[in-house]
Amino acid sequence: MNYSTLKKGLALSFVTAVGVSTLASAQDSTATSSSAKVFGGRGQYRTWSVGVNGGVLSPFIAIGGSNDFTNADVNLGYGVSLKKQLGHAFGLEGNIFRGKVSGTNKDATGGSQFGVQESETSIGYAADIRGVVNVATVDFLRRENSVNFFVTAGYGLVAYAPKVTYTGGTVVDWKDHAGDSRDKKYVKEAYIPVGAGVKFKVSDRVAFNLGYTMHFIDSDNFDGVYAKGTTKDKFSYGYAGLEFSLGSKAKPDLEWVNPLALMYDELKDPSLRQEVEALKTRVSNVEKSVEDLKKDSDGDGVSDQFDKCPGTPAGTAVDGSGCPLPAPVAPAANANVTGFETIQFEFNSSVLKTESYPTLDKLSSVLRENGGKALVKGYASSEGTAAYNLKLSKDRANSVKTYLVNSGVNASQVATKGLGEANPIASNDTEEGRIQNRRVETSRN
Repeated sequence: MNYSTLKKGLALSFVTAVGVSTLASAQDSTATSSSAKVFGGRGQYRTWSVGVNGGVLSPFIAIGGSNDFTNADVNLGYGVSLKKQLGHAFGLEGNIFRGKVSGTNKDATGGSQFGVQESETSIGYAADIRGVVNVATVDFLRRENSVNFFVTAGYGLVAYAPKVTYTGGTVVDWKDHAGDSRDKKYVKEAYIPVGAGVKFKVSDRVAFNLGYTMHFIDSDNFDGVYAKGTTKDKFSYGYAGLEFSLGSKAKPDLEWVNPLALMYDELKDPSLRQEVEALKTRVSNVEKSVEDLKKDSDGDGVSDQFDKCPGTPAGTAVDGSGCPLPAPVAPAANANVTGFETIQFEFNSSVLKTESYPTLDKLSSVLRENGGKALVKGYASSEGTAAYNLKLSKDRANSVKTYLVNSGVNASQVATKGLGEANPIASNDTEEGRIQNRRVETSRN
């Protein structure tokens, strides 16, 4: 195999990969990572993958440098990998590969240099661990990436045996004759792999990789030639391969998730608003606990913080502001009192408006002074789903009950009911009508 044929083969592989990636991207355009959260941890993703690869080995590297041969043979290499993705842009990968690296001096004067005509090194195995960094993606603005560029670097151990043909035809094979006692099968040396590549997402489970790695050996005897005592040998591996994601199909692959798109989805999630409302409820409970500790100097049932008429004589009936009330007229038995104003709410909110306090104070005073029970019915306008509006109407009714209980009404006196979009008092086709439908109605028996 010559370099021209190699270049054509790699170019064809690259074009094929781009075409497959584009087709797969179009077919998977509806896929999302909505099941994952920005701060949900690695447990919500698939993070393990295995790969297989094959390519060509050469004693030359892309950045040049000195070499013991004038000509490089291109030989087959193959390997497997196992990767753990630790973040959106970084993972650790273990690699094992085998093959042969050979070179000749056929273009040198006399067909040899350093007394050597050619050399062929068998790699029994090369094993290393590398850090893999995703440095860029041409699809960064897409909701899901389909092309990743990466760089790698690591540390490994290679077991090899050179076979050298010297000037004059003498052949020395170091296989099974390695080591100080010449009884080892291979020579073993450390090496540093440094590489780069591009990865194409073929499907949710499969990726196609094109990569190039330079291997820097910690010795000058990888090719069996001690030509320059101060230099170290090196070789390169250009490869193509497939990588298979492992784990539950319900989880997205961490490497291909776009964190910006994920954050945008999370911020737009309606459940986030519900969580905010739930947080408001929890805050309200804390405030109630604080209010229970507030001092009531005149003993009228209204804490000093809210008492607008301090110093009320003991036994005086007061309203929610702590001010005296006119003597109540007891209603007839089982009479249904419906003269309380409707409580209005903002869109998608269960928080009471300040203008509703006087109405609620009036109802609170009647319940505390005359007993009886109140029915609080919550409603919602028609925006959103029926299920969500039903929950919102219940929250609105419970907000009214919480206010009444905080003002001194016994909780057993107040019943709540959420009716959602039912019984609109105005048309939901206009904003004016929807405003009127966002309400709570109260009645007392």
